[in-house]
Amino acid sequence: MDEDLKIIDDLHRGDEYAYKRLFLKYYSPLCEFSSQFLSDSDAEEVVQDFMLFIWENHKNLLITTSLKSYLFASVKNRSLNAIRHNQFIQRLHSKMYEKLGEQIEDPDFYMSNDLAEQIKIAVEALPETYRETFQLSRFGHRSNAEIAERQGISIKTVEGRITQSLKLLRLSLSDYLYLFLILNYLS
Repeated sequence: MDEDLKIIDDLHRGDEYAYKRLFLKYYSPLCEFSSQFLSDSDAEEVVQDFMLFIWENHKNLLITTSLKSYLFASVKNRSLNAIRHNQFIQRLHSKMYEKLGEQIEDPDFYMSNDLAEQIKIAVEALPETYRETFQLSRFGHRSNAEIAERQGISIKTVEGRITQSLKLLRLSLSDYLYLFLILNYLS
């Protein structure tokens, strides 16, 4: 019986020594073969995964050709699959970069997020009655009459609170808004 046939036979029976012989005989040549398709480290990873697959499935291996042909054909297919997987990942990264690239490279993207955060902080710092009225008006899209009715105050009081809120916000955001206006003017 030829050595490869004996290895296959012994592998089916779970002989660890047969697996070790297979590994010692074919590991390096398979890595060298796979490195024709992939980088050395990727090729080695493909072969290691394949060798692990062989041991995990040793009872169910169906090898209809020679052992050598089976091993090299399997490693070639796994190498080509790795190439396709890497290309897919690269295309995915490219698409993600295209979608996010403009935002990443646009300083106004960060500026607008920062401005939104500063506005939130400034609104939270308003006196409670002003803040409630302002939020209902600007964020809740309520009319002055609806706010007056809801809060049990006059429409003039609502208008006064909104006016005062805007003055306070302009004061607390003045440095930031000035910078924002300059950047918008320059772009």
